[in-house]
Amino acid sequence: MLHQISSFSKLVRGSTLRIPLAVLAAAGMLFITETAYRSQTDRLASAVDMGRARLLVTYTLQRVTDAEAGKRGYLLVGGDDYLAPYNEARRDVAEAIEGIRKYDEAVADPNLDVLEKAFVTAVDAKMAEMSEVLRLEDEGRHEAALAVVRSGVGRELMVKLRAETDTLMAYRNALIKERLKSVNDLFMIWRIAIGSMTMVSLSLLIMFIRLGRQVEAEREVQRQALKDERDKLEIEVDARIADLRELTRHLQTAREDERGRLARELHDELGALLTAAKLDVAVIKPKVLAHLPDIMPKLTHLTEMLNSGIALKRRIIEDLSPSALKALGLVPSLEILISEVSQNTPVSFQHELQAVSLLPDEQLVVYRVIQESITNCLKYAEASLIKVSLAELGGMAVVTVEDNGKGFDTAILPTGSHGIRGMRFRVEATGGHLVMTSGHGKGTRMQASIPLQAQTQAQA
Repeated sequence: MLHQISSFSKLVRGSTLRIPLAVLAAAGMLFITETAYRSQTDRLASAVDMGRARLLVTYTLQRVTDAEAGKRGYLLVGGDDYLAPYNEARRDVAEAIEGIRKYDEAVADPNLDVLEKAFVTAVDAKMAEMSEVLRLEDEGRHEAALAVVRSGVGRELMVKLRAETDTLMAYRNALIKERLKSVNDLFMIWRIAIGSMTMVSLSLLIMFIRLGRQVEAEREVQRQALKDERDKLEIEVDARIADLRELTRHLQTAREDERGRLARELHDELGALLTAAKLDVAVIKPKVLAHLPDIMPKLTHLTEMLNSGIALKRRIIEDLSPSALKALGLVPSLEILISEVSQNTPVSFQHELQAVSLLPDEQLVVYRVIQESITNCLKYAEASLIKVSLAELGGMAVVTVEDNGKGFDTAILPTGSHGIRGMRFRVEATGGHLVMTSGHGKGTRMQASIPLQAQTQAQA
């Protein structure tokens, strides 16, 4: 048999019928596959529609459950926050049922129509029960609404809805299985056709082996050249990253130095001016009280404004250059920061701070990172609790700021989120790394790891 196939192959290769035979084989394969495809297109489209309808059935049950949860939350707590999910779920249920009917019309199966009507009836009954409970609650008949809930009618309707859902889903699965069987038959036809073409292609494959080897050799040369170029680019990128980190460190240092200089000028110049003005007011106050008592309220207001200006000056200076960090150290300055913030906000704070061995520049980085993280939590997170911790772990100073707020998608930073990028650059400039994890409704956790003093000196 193999000898006969080989002889036929030689005959074909040596004759002028090679191209016509190849074209004829290709045309035959196209004819077979096209015929099978056209015969099964409707069944495949029907299976797809039933699959979509099945997803809508599951989605409808889920949204009914969400509406039930919103109803119970509204009965227990009250407020539009719990009623809004119910209304949204009700609209979604109506849209999903409309979609189910649309897909089922294309299937045109009488049994499916009957099961669909039973399912829709069960959904309408459950939604009617929830509407009645909410109507009683809105009319101020809270006990009557609770009585309806305690009666178990809603539970029975939910059980019936789940049973109708299971029945409808089982029938849909059977229909999908039947149509997929036809699709599998189509695949079998394609397999036969492809197998036939494979036999024809084998002869062509042998002809291209030698050419393929030559092409592969050329590609290997090109790959090696690309690899060398890539290695060169990686070295350049590493050098550029090192330069950028050094530049970032320099810019941060220059920024902090400028802040310190500005703070000193404010303290010396503006402080002297405000103090002198306050002393002048204190000197003229007795004379005004004796000769111009009508001006005393204005003078008192001026004194209060000067005191406010001095306090504002102190806050600005402390924000520009935290004096407690240099005078008391990292941990006391962080405790002062948390204490001052907690006095001006209803958010609760929990902190666990341990002394760590960091250079002054790294201590300032830790302070700024915690300060920026707390500011972000207060401005955006809508949290009720913020946890701050500082500890040594594995030769690193690990800083963690965690809240129980609304969270966000860390893969898509909001526009203008320069604070997060600034923290990341600060930490990476010290040789550390920053990791931020969050999710909608899951709060936010920021963790920065900075090398301790020994590691920092070794790197230097």
